[in-house]
Formats: sequence, C-alpha cells, structure tokens
Amino acid sequence: MSDGLVVENVSFSYGSRQALSDVGFHVERGRFCALLGPNGAGKSTLFGLLTGLFTTPSGTIRIAGHDMRRTPRSALAALGVVFQQPAVDLHLSVERNLRYYAALHGIAGREANQRIAEALERLGMAERAGEKVSALNGGHRRRMEIARALLHGPAILLLDEPTVGLDAATRQSITNHIHALATEQGLTVLWATHLVDEVRDDDRLVVLHRGAVRADGEAGAVRGERTIGDAFLSLTEGPMS
Repeated sequence: MSDGLVVENVSFSYGSRQALSDVGFHVERGRFCALLGPNGAGKSTLFGLLTGLFTTPSGTIRIAGHDMRRTPRSALAALGVVFQQPAVDLHLSVERNLRYYAALHGIAGREANQRIAEALERLGMAERAGEKVSALNGGHRRRMEIARALLHGPAILLLDEPTVGLDAATRQSITNHIHALATEQGLTVLWATHLVDEVRDDDRLVVLHRGAVRADGEAGAVRGERTIGDAFLSLTEGPMS
C-alpha cells in the first residue's frame, strides 16, 4: 500500500464553504482508480491538494510512500499530472514542449532524447514530434500532455477530466491507453471524471458527491445489478452529465 496513493480524513474549505469533508480512500500500486463525481463534487479541489496547489489543515496524503505535508518535494516528484485545462506552449513544437518539461526535472542530453522518443511512441505521437502544438487537434494535444506527464517516470499519474471536449473514439482510445499503463507498467492511476462510460467493472471506483465519498470499491461491486450510470445516479441523487 505504501507505494500507492493514500488519502485519509482530508477536509478543505473555501472560507465558509466546505468543499471536502473527511475524504479518504486508498489506491494500490498498479490500479486504475476512477474518481467519479458530478461537476462541483470536489474532484478538482482534491486534485489541488494532491498536487500541492492547496494545503489542508487536517488529514493525511501519502504519494508513493511520501507524506505530502512532511516531504512535499519527494511526493510531488513521484507524480505525473494532466490537468483539466491544457498547459502547453502552442507556439512550440511537441518535442520542444517535452524537452522544456524534461529540463525542469533535470533530464537532458541523450536521456532526454530517449525518454521523449519513448513517450511519444507509446502515445502514437512519434510522427508529430516536429509539429507545432497549435496545429494539433484536441486528442493529439491530450496525448502530448500525457506523454509529458510520464517523462520523469512517475509512480502515480493523476488525470483531471482528461477527455472533456473530445469525441467518443478519442476518449475511448486514451482511456484504453491509460488502463494499459496501469496493467502493464504498474502505474497507479487516479482518473477524475463525470463520464460513467469511462469506468470499467474491474476499476477501483470512488464516487465523490458534495465533498464526501459516497462509494469506494471495485466498480462492478459498487454497481451490483445496476448499470454504472444507474448506480451513480442513485449515489449522487442528481442528473448525470
């Protein structure tokens, strides 16, 4: 468990508004965990805490065995992150974007070349290395961001609504790829979404609603005889997106 993701008794408020209330769950190494919740459930706030954008006065977050409060640099070094809003330089090529990110992690020269080539190959982006990001469609930009997040060899990959705005075929392709990374390379994945069709029965599933965990377990067990969509509707007592 120590080399996975641990969230225990985490709460957070924006002034008088409670965004998260005593949130806790564990994701074992090599598991794909879907963090499912409607818009406004607290998913992005939780990601802000996991990535050090916010700090919480209560609870514990451990990333690959590193306590976020005690050893934040080690914890953050073990993370790869794909945020909901793209954060790329549109005027640079795909390769230059990745090279800049590699340099931030102290990766240069031959090692940078090798890691960039391998990451782009994994995502089916090798032939687009020299293209400007501004010329890419939404799906290819997302693939580039995932490649970038994997450059430094993180133990845990966080993705915040990574398929928003993409067509169904591209969403499925990216979801399949991230599942494969978890299964084949032992990568721990936390995939935040409000789209029920991105969740598989053998995924770990955490349902977040109004800042609290409403369900936590294997998705097939959580849904029971219902569809994931019906189970989600029942747990969140509101319309699905």
